[in-house]
Amino acid sequence: MRLLPGDAALSRRVADLVHGYLADLPAGPVWRPPHFAASAVPLEGTPADAVLDEIAERVMPHPFGNGHPRFFAWVNSPPHPLGVAADAIAAAMNPSVAGGDHAAVHVEREVVRWFAELAGFPPGAGGLLVSGGSTATLTALAVARHRAAARTGIDVRARGLQGHDRPFVLYLGTEGHGSARKAAELLGLGSDHVRLFDDVAALDHMLAASGRDIPVAVMATAGTVNTGAIDDLAAVAGVCAAHGVWLHVDASYGGPAVLLLDRFAAARAGLSRADSISLDPHKWLYAPVDAGLVLLRDPSLARDAFSLVPPYLRADGDPWFSEYGFEQTRPFRALKVWALLKHLGVAGYRALVEHDLAVAAHLASAVDRADDLELLAHGLSVVCFRVAGSDELNRQVLATVQASGRAYLAGTTVDGAFALRACVVNPGTTTADADALLTEVRAAAPH
Repeated sequence: MRLLPGDAALSRRVADLVHGYLADLPAGPVWRPPHFAASAVPLEGTPADAVLDEIAERVMPHPFGNGHPRFFAWVNSPPHPLGVAADAIAAAMNPSVAGGDHAAVHVEREVVRWFAELAGFPPGAGGLLVSGGSTATLTALAVARHRAAARTGIDVRARGLQGHDRPFVLYLGTEGHGSARKAAELLGLGSDHVRLFDDVAALDHMLAASGRDIPVAVMATAGTVNTGAIDDLAAVAGVCAAHGVWLHVDASYGGPAVLLLDRFAAARAGLSRADSISLDPHKWLYAPVDAGLVLLRDPSLARDAFSLVPPYLRADGDPWFSEYGFEQTRPFRALKVWALLKHLGVAGYRALVEHDLAVAAHLASAVDRADDLELLAHGLSVVCFRVAGSDELNRQVLATVQASGRAYLAGTTVDGAFALRACVVNPGTTTADADALLTEVRAAAPH
């Protein structure tokens, strides 16, 4: 495909569309329902300008909402403009980052090394970029399963989990992300063999009484998506070390706060003892989707679990990324993460994350002072609250606020009660936006 004369104009128009979208976003509604009627398969081509016209008219006015400063629903940050630009450059280059000696591979290695150092992992640690926290967790637990099987004399790559009667078990905190259950099912453990623990003492007891069970891993969380809670990572790490069990920490949401801020130094010390960590730069590091990251204390174990290159053919030097995970053709995810960390630096990211925490704290304080609202949970940048009244009332309030287009938040359950859940992961969100959210909540409540 040759560069055509019209391609420069096309690129300029796309740049204008992106700029206009990002600039105008705060002034528009947070969300509006799309009207996307089905159409027939296009049999004839359409000029590129006409396609862009349709994108501008039918697609761009109906976003998910996460770029808007009054979007409080889920852990979906707005993309930093430099990340958008880097993503476009990566798409233009369009390499497969399975391996080889080209720039994209070296950029990804550098990104992995930076995050491994921030996590306090030893020299020689590694990892790779994946689609998100769910895939990072699946990858890490596949490595943990391989190690647990090998220790028991089972060649899980050849035999799978068939031909023996000892169950493989995953231990998960009660607020652990649902991706852990998905991983347990995909890896053949089965959701019946996911054991939930409330606290460290319960986990210690469960591992001591595991009997014929084969413990695959314990998954702790640095920032639950439901309430923003952080497990006692140091204590969990101590229990895992005592029982010789793999520790995976899901830091997909809270990782940036734990890695970067001094107030979370104790949690960071516990995180540094993990065998594997999942992170999501496309959450609280404001990178465009998708950009997940799995870090591994001993990457050779991942190579044992995934590589199809026999040991006697493994070349000297850096192995291919495709030997450490499931993907063979891999996109150039690292460029946007690399560019943003280069541009903002650790200091810049600290300031942005602190801003989000301050706005969330303002919201939680306002709720706590109010007679008509109840604060149910507040951790990291998550605030769970409700209007005084029934669950049904709060469900109605949620639906009304979401439909208004003036603010958007999510619903959840905290200690059995339906809650309105707000999460701040947008440096453009201000305390005035938080106050406006409460105004919308009150307006939606029947008087």
